[in-house]
Amino acid sequence: MAGLSLDHPLAFTFGLLGNIISFMTYLAPLPTFYRIVKSKSTEGFQSVPYVVALFSAMLWIYYALLKSNEFLLITVNAAGCVIETIYIVIYLAYAPKKAKLFTAMILLLLNVGVFGLILLLTMLLSVGEKRVVLLGWVCVGFAVSVFVAPLSIIRKVVVTRSVEFMPFFLSLSLTVSAVVWFLYGLLIKDKYVALPNVIGFTFGVIQMGLYAFYRNAKPRVLAKDVADEKATAAVDDTFKVPEHVVTIAKLGEQAMEIKNIEVHPVESPPPPTPTEEAKQEDDEPSAVEEVGKVADKESNSTEQVLMIHA
Repeated sequence: MAGLSLDHPLAFTFGLLGNIISFMTYLAPLPTFYRIVKSKSTEGFQSVPYVVALFSAMLWIYYALLKSNEFLLITVNAAGCVIETIYIVIYLAYAPKKAKLFTAMILLLLNVGVFGLILLLTMLLSVGEKRVVLLGWVCVGFAVSVFVAPLSIIRKVVVTRSVEFMPFFLSLSLTVSAVVWFLYGLLIKDKYVALPNVIGFTFGVIQMGLYAFYRNAKPRVLAKDVADEKATAAVDDTFKVPEHVVTIAKLGEQAMEIKNIEVHPVESPPPPTPTEEAKQEDDEPSAVEEVGKVADKESNSTEQVLMIHA
């Protein structure tokens, strides 16, 4: 680092500036992970960008360790490794089971398998300066693939005429970072650092141009989005609770009339006189005789019915 600062003070300045900008870029997803922690859900966010960023940082640290006077590459990528690891741990803590398994598989495949293979091949197939050259081209190839990744976002912006998925300040920071690291690589005569940032600068300019062109454009609703909205509305209608109308009867004048009705006592009839009691007793035997006659008639009619049925 001392030799670099004395021989290339301007390069050291650009390298330090690149560290600051890259560090701020690493912190850009903080609002996303704050939202994940607060809601305790990954809400459909993907872990692939953070796994890829971790792999890239590991690769550049390995390259910087093989080459001398690359302390500034080590510092920025070491910070990137720590930050991206924290992001991945948070993601694994709140992701559903399927997303956890997918993230673990990608980590094992890329950050353990592919990185271990690169480490093994560079150690076995090359020595000295050739090892640096071989690893340098590997870093260039991977960096180019990372810079080309935003092509899918660019296509989405053009199709939907919306810049919702392409924040301007993120595109600006990536473009400025590419310019700074390109100048750093140019000044220290390291083509493996300079070349990928030419492509990064190109795609950054394209993204900012698209943002300026589509920022006030009317978004285009895709047929797929309309179908998804209709499906969601159909599900909502299916589970909608039917309304119940309750009619409340009002008690008006009739209730008031019932309230005002007066209750009068019922008068009991006068007790019978002794003469009337004696008359009732005389009438009782005749009533008994009549009941007996009626019973005889009924028994006779019953016998007649039985005889007919027999």
